[in-house]
Amino acid sequence: MLLCLSPAWLTKVPAPGQPGEAALLVSKAVSFHPGGLTFLDDFVPPRRVTYFLAGLGLGPGWGREAAELARDLTCPTGASAELARLLEDRLLTRRLLAQQGDVAVPATLAFTYKPPALLRGGDASPGLRLVELNGKEGQETLVKEEVGAFLHSEALGDALQVAVKLSGWRWRGRQALRLYPRNEQGPVVDTVLALLEKLEEEESVLVEAVCPPAQLPFPGSPPPGPELALRVCAVVCRTQGDRPLLSKVVCSVGRGDRPLRHQSSLPRTLEAALAQCGLVEASQVAIVRQRIKAAAEAALAAVLTLEAGLSAEQRGGRQVRTDFLGVDFALTVAGRALTPVALELNGGLCLEACGALEGLWAAQRPGLAAEEAAAAPLVETMLRRSARYLMEGKQLLLLGAGGVSKKFVWEAARDYGLKLHLVESDPNHFASQLVQTFIHFDVTEHRRDEENARVLAELVRARGLQLDGCFSYWDDCLVLTALLCQELGLPCNPPAAMRLAKQKSRTQLHLLCRRGPPWPAPSLYAVPCCPLESEADVDRAVRQVPLPGVMKLEFGAGAVGVRLVKDASQCHEHFSRIARDLQGEADHPGIGLGWGNAMLLMEFIEGTEHDVDLVLFGGRLLAAFVSDNGPTRLPGFTETAACMPTGLAPEQEAQLVQAAFRCCLGCGLLDGVFNVELKLTGAGPRLIEINPRMGGFYLRDWILELYGVDLLLAAAMVACGLRPALPAHPRARGHLVGVMCLVSQHLQALSSTASPETLQALHDQGLLRLNLLEEALVPGEYEEPYCSVACAGSSPAEARHRLLGLCQGLGIDGPHYPVAYFLSHFK
Repeated sequence: MLLCLSPAWLTKVPAPGQPGEAALLVSKAVSFHPGGLTFLDDFVPPRRVTYFLAGLGLGPGWGREAAELARDLTCPTGASAELARLLEDRLLTRRLLAQQGDVAVPATLAFTYKPPALLRGGDASPGLRLVELNGKEGQETLVKEEVGAFLHSEALGDALQVAVKLSGWRWRGRQALRLYPRNEQGPVVDTVLALLEKLEEEESVLVEAVCPPAQLPFPGSPPPGPELALRVCAVVCRTQGDRPLLSKVVCSVGRGDRPLRHQSSLPRTLEAALAQCGLVEASQVAIVRQRIKAAAEAALAAVLTLEAGLSAEQRGGRQVRTDFLGVDFALTVAGRALTPVALELNGGLCLEACGALEGLWAAQRPGLAAEEAAAAPLVETMLRRSARYLMEGKQLLLLGAGGVSKKFVWEAARDYGLKLHLVESDPNHFASQLVQTFIHFDVTEHRRDEENARVLAELVRARGLQLDGCFSYWDDCLVLTALLCQELGLPCNPPAAMRLAKQKSRTQLHLLCRRGPPWPAPSLYAVPCCPLESEADVDRAVRQVPLPGVMKLEFGAGAVGVRLVKDASQCHEHFSRIARDLQGEADHPGIGLGWGNAMLLMEFIEGTEHDVDLVLFGGRLLAAFVSDNGPTRLPGFTETAACMPTGLAPEQEAQLVQAAFRCCLGCGLLDGVFNVELKLTGAGPRLIEINPRMGGFYLRDWILELYGVDLLLAAAMVACGLRPALPAHPRARGHLVGVMCLVSQHLQALSSTASPETLQALHDQGLLRLNLLEEALVPGEYEEPYCSVACAGSSPAEARHRLLGLCQGLGIDGPHYPVAYFLSHFK
């Protein structure tokens, strides 16, 4: 991230193939490094900008030049003069917020001269009166009537004063505020008439109620001196999915008879400001904060809705979006409740005020938890938009399309502008119509992976595909993908590392030998096990591995064929059953039987089960997401329930992340998105298995929803050799708790009360989160979950309560499938 102190350090150059748009290049900038180091860097050749945020603020500077630089860029842009003119037109934004309905605004009378198109017509807004003027002269009678009616209207409530001011881009920060007692109509009329003479087209004169300061119940006797008033400043950011998120709230406190302005009052926290005015009870402060949050997020939602209806020209460019917004509130009493009233919207002033408060402490305060910076969600949005820009148009070869659970891939690829070329065994796969190139090729015969990689490389070259990367999220294709990348010279993990991670017994036995350094060594997390290829191996394994144990397929997926065994006879019985029922790919497609049906016996580990989804680049951990799993239905191990984010203590969470990271490095997995399954025991984490690909089932969807991080995009970027810029310590925006539905347990419900159509309708209404994992309602002995049903909440308890009620109503919960028990681990 670079800071340019002069427009001369930036250059716009025409963008090939994009008429009217320009790329932005930076030749000189201030760069920032850990430890507070800054450097003034020259770039030869100039660097291409992938996100631009221009300073369009008031005062001396380069506002006009910055506005010109921001116009019609090919890269994502966070502000433009065109949008700033709209957002800082107080009348336009006040009407916008009034129509939103969730944001209180001061009662306002507006005299507007030849109003812009956005202000013409439309529904009347409560408390907002627009008077359109055809001319500026001869309006005395009209102004007198309108002002008189306004000053005596009930819309002003308890206001004792009104303010008269000009509204329009020209007047921002360049006028003195004129305050008058509400009962003095004459001076108000005279001031309005005087200001009318200064109006140009699309400008207005506003008469607005001055919100009376809130009379807070001060404990004991109130302090001597003038009555105090609060001005609240909120920063709200646009996050993943165009959802507003309150970032930070700061306040200023001053005399109630004088207007509070930015840069003329000292910022302080909401808690300190309310305490200064007499409100100290934590629950009451929390209510006020929640009201500010709701109003600020509703304000940005209204702005984003307005923006969506504007043309690229009206926004100042195809890539221009409002990524953050400052909202100024007065805190007043309405209906016996403390209510934030939105005064104005701004670009950088509120963010500046938050930065000033954060800058009060040069070093981290001891004993206090680190608080997220006001700009943190904005920076995440910058990085997300930058990543999308970098990946747009990238040519990626994808091996294995997957089933219905991977339908999101094709929608996401279209959204990101990725050009996908697909290699798939099924010639009739629905995805064959959704990609740039479809190559029908049998990828299930893994004994010929090396040969197949060479053949596929020749097919790619023969078709003239100019690939930026190659990757897979499908278990069957992971080793083949590594071999093919090696043939094509594309970034990937070594095939040996993929083979090691793909075969479960080899993973454990290899890590058991990795005793360090570094420490803690991977051997601390590995679990004793024994590979099984014949009946004779079973007898040997029973002598080596303590029972009870777990038997599973060496190359299996989805917990198919995984079973708890308590003695030698159960081991022999289960080995024989798998050898008879699951002999090849045709017996159960998609679970790795193309590798054969060899098994392993591993020690059964007591403890809670967890998933850790990692993003690695160059052997460095970029991000980790931990989720909790509920108890399984022994002797099987099919997943029942899950919760994200984890409910573990921070130290336990960190132990799991370190264990997953060390195990991946121990196997030679240095680049990619990986899913590691672990158990947390009394002695620390123990490895169940490594899935050297993006987590399956609901994981990508949940992580995107809660953290705004798309593992699919991260995997695609790593495949292209690009380092994803991800938040080092991502914070969840809520909680999700879900349960799996199984055809064997829920066939009746899935055919009636919880039919796919019913579940989809509830998903569309936002009442639950549905992830469909299979297409057909076909029961079988070796089944995988049919779908995942989840509920969101502001706390794990709220999400759990909602989900349990929903499962009871839909018939998913019952004596045979006790959802309350599966969720009990998350308390």
